[in-house]
Amino acid sequence: METDRLESSLWVGRKRYRAVLTGWHLKWTEVDKKNRDKKTTSVPVQEVVGVEEGRVEVLPRKTVEESETDFTVFYVKRSSAGGSSGLLWRLGRIQFSCPSQVLRDQWTKHIRSSLRTHGTSRPQKLLVFINPFGGRKKGRAIYHSRVAPLFELAGISCHVIVTDRANQARDHVLMKDLTGFDGVVCVGGDGMFSELLHGLIGRTQQEAGLSEDDTTVTLQPCPLHIGIIPAGSTDCVCFATVGVVDPVTSALHIVIGDSQPLDVCSVHHASALVRYSVSLVGYGFYGDVLAESEKHRWMGPLRYDYSGTVVYLSNRSYAGVVQFLPADPLLSSPRDKTRCLSGCSVCSRSTERLFQSSSDCSSLYSSSFSQLTVTPDLSPGEWVSVEGRFRCVSLTCMSSSCPRSPLGLSPSAHLADGTGDLILVWDTHPLGFLKFLYRHTSTQDQFDLPFVEVHRVKAARFTLVSELEEGAAYEEAEPAAHATDEDDAVGSQQRLEQHRAEPQMEPKSSPPFLCGLCCRKSAPASVWNCDGEILPFSNILCRIHGQLVRLYARGIEDEASLHGSCEGIP
Repeated sequence: METDRLESSLWVGRKRYRAVLTGWHLKWTEVDKKNRDKKTTSVPVQEVVGVEEGRVEVLPRKTVEESETDFTVFYVKRSSAGGSSGLLWRLGRIQFSCPSQVLRDQWTKHIRSSLRTHGTSRPQKLLVFINPFGGRKKGRAIYHSRVAPLFELAGISCHVIVTDRANQARDHVLMKDLTGFDGVVCVGGDGMFSELLHGLIGRTQQEAGLSEDDTTVTLQPCPLHIGIIPAGSTDCVCFATVGVVDPVTSALHIVIGDSQPLDVCSVHHASALVRYSVSLVGYGFYGDVLAESEKHRWMGPLRYDYSGTVVYLSNRSYAGVVQFLPADPLLSSPRDKTRCLSGCSVCSRSTERLFQSSSDCSSLYSSSFSQLTVTPDLSPGEWVSVEGRFRCVSLTCMSSSCPRSPLGLSPSAHLADGTGDLILVWDTHPLGFLKFLYRHTSTQDQFDLPFVEVHRVKAARFTLVSELEEGAAYEEAEPAAHATDEDDAVGSQQRLEQHRAEPQMEPKSSPPFLCGLCCRKSAPASVWNCDGEILPFSNILCRIHGQLVRLYARGIEDEASLHGSCEGIP
């Protein structure tokens, strides 16, 4: 708006600049001695973090040098993240000198006014949970040295809770008064994020009077945003939604109030909800790796490499029936070679489709699910059913990319289109399966193999079959698969904790790899890996809930964003 425009000559060191503040941008252009324009830097007002009188430094520690004519502007500055898929955000800083204190005060007043006008989505008060035990146990240090100064600079008030037990954050969000908070932030890994996810979704449905156990109900989106400051041993959700694992980058996304909707998968067993997932629900190989790794926690992060090798050499596959409700193939496909980046058009169109008529959507889901949960016969053209032996069955609501797998489990999966990608890896020769695993670490298409299928779905179900050649083994597995049938009245989280406390059926050991190629005997059943948590049963029903939560993020920015962004003063 022209009425907000402010323009004057300012100095940066010994160089003169023409600075202009409009309604949407702050620009400064170097001017030579002949009054000719040289290099121009432009910063969107939305990405201005704050302004302070004097010569101020915030990171790595705050220093203030008083000056009546100087002021310091802090803003978002992007840089390449090397091998990562996204961009690093850094706190840019420039110090302007004015001819007078009056002009200095005019500039700081106008900048703060513009931030109030164009920064309405910025949080004012946050509830912060710090996990002091996750990762390398540096959560507290990361927050106080690298994150809290940025929140203070932006004028964000924070209530900080350092957790001392598992599920403390979940319980707090579920039961305590959250009035006045704009969002909740976790300083930790994927486990801490999962606690906030379950707490927020559970609280929202309770307040709406909805049953989370009902697979036909349309869950209500959560009103509070979730922020993730990566400080855990695994930060998959942060990497898949931002593109880098960096506390400062994530903190700046929170500061400017970025908003990224996120699909959530609800996992049900025995007519009850047991867990929510945003990245991976995996059976077979991924479930076995997690179960094996729990036996070797003393090894630290190396236990995953070791367990992966052990499980691969065990050469296991599992029999079962997979049923799924396909998504509309005209909207997108898991093989279309597109990537879900910041401003994704597929996710943007899905917002209108998902929320244009929630009542119609609820009716559609209710009808589709009633066919599966009540009537055993599936209607042609709707639910699809396949049966056989699988190396692994995976369902993901995002690419599930990570530093070791830059493109992820499903490179073309979307964060907020209301679908998930179902990946079926049929029983195959061990070297073929190794090729499939190896392609996750490269740019080769892991789906371009004859024993791999991928489907974009709205829901999926896995059940053990009742009649197989391994019938005797299945009879041994059946009690574990139905262990919760007597506990329907127990809450989902309590039921899961009871399962963990009870002795579980140990899968039958397969022969070592060297002889397993020709004389193996597979275990009767695996377990599910649900975002790093073990679900100790086989039969589950999953449903994708479109844009159920919102993160303080904007999706992965590519190199084009770097070239189109502002450049700092050299």
